[in-house]
Amino acid sequence: MTAQHDGDGTDVTDFTTFTHSLASARYEDFARSPAAAATSAEDFAAMTEYLGNLYRGIEVTRSFADDNGQVFDCVPVGSQPALRGNSPLPPEAPDPPPVAPGRHGSAQSVPVRPQLHSERLDRYGHPMSCPPGTIAMRRITLEEIAGRGGVRDFHHKHPRGAGRRGPGAPAAGLRQHTTGVQEVANLGGHSYVNIWDPQVTGAAFTVSQQWFGTVDSTPVQTVECGYQVYPGKYGTAQPVLFIYWTADGYQNTGCYNLECTAFVQTNSAWLLGGTLGQASVTGGVQIELEVAWYLAGGNWWLYLGGVPVGYYPASLFGGGPLATGAGRIICGGEVYNVAGWPPMGSGAFAAGGWQYAAYHRDVQYVATDNTPQFAKLTAYQPAPDCYTSLVNSGPTPWYEYVFFGGPGGSSCS
Repeated sequence: MTAQHDGDGTDVTDFTTFTHSLASARYEDFARSPAAAATSAEDFAAMTEYLGNLYRGIEVTRSFADDNGQVFDCVPVGSQPALRGNSPLPPEAPDPPPVAPGRHGSAQSVPVRPQLHSERLDRYGHPMSCPPGTIAMRRITLEEIAGRGGVRDFHHKHPRGAGRRGPGAPAAGLRQHTTGVQEVANLGGHSYVNIWDPQVTGAAFTVSQQWFGTVDSTPVQTVECGYQVYPGKYGTAQPVLFIYWTADGYQNTGCYNLECTAFVQTNSAWLLGGTLGQASVTGGVQIELEVAWYLAGGNWWLYLGGVPVGYYPASLFGGGPLATGAGRIICGGEVYNVAGWPPMGSGAFAAGGWQYAAYHRDVQYVATDNTPQFAKLTAYQPAPDCYTSLVNSGPTPWYEYVFFGGPGGSSCS
């Protein structure tokens, strides 16, 4: 496992001790550790510089471990990477994106709760909450960055830079998407996604998420949110809440969660990069996460459970299309192949349906005139022997929906 876990197993390593260890780290010592992999002296220098900049000047008010032992530090809102130094405090969040009337109803499902609340304690008795005016940042270590191949690859969505279109990038056949798609001008949108915990090992990952992005533009631009099973990054096979963005087709921009100067988190109850703690049961209760994006006031705001969590400034996209709106809605799954294609969603094909397959339901978008519209998705399933998608519409609470997923296998290209 490469994520930062709780100290020596008896308590969380305090933040001051952690940062002192970074400041005193020497390449000669690190190179002898199993976590160093093929890290060069140049890579090590870049890693220590990145972490030094990430944590410089931060005053941590509280640290705790999540259910998997990943360490989170409570930092002042203005000290998070995207605001530190020269940015004003965040604006007031707009109301959630408008939604079509009549969407509310029961799907015999249970909503995901925010991971943090004042009554919750971690395994060491530390409160799993952050004081007012602070947000939780997942702690990143030299070992985690080395496990991803260095700073450059650490920021890419896929292991060791997969997804870049440039010299040395792995072949596109290492990734598969199975989704519902609509090309339409929009200012964001909404869906409910059910949470699963398929078996994934090593550097492979499986994702269920929303993408709001560009159409026929080079390079691709996106804002993304969902859950991810990615042991090689998070050190756990449990589903983890994540966000991602790119302004240039996953080449030189983009990062997960709060790992670069991009997303501004304003809500202290959600752990970006933290385990969600619950998963759906085959043939039983379905655990759902409500996700929405909304471009308002020059920011791409993220809402979870109808509550604002934070935003990507639209200025990240320069003069590109996503600075003023999106042109494509995608809801579904993505997998990355290392030694074999992992399961997507629940591991069941789309035809399994309710209580068996992964889904996004109540898929809507916000039109450019700021009115809510039900989506009209088209199924995309380039590897139907391994993963399928099925688009349909129905009465409350389903409306427009897509079932997707599959078991993977050895030949899914």
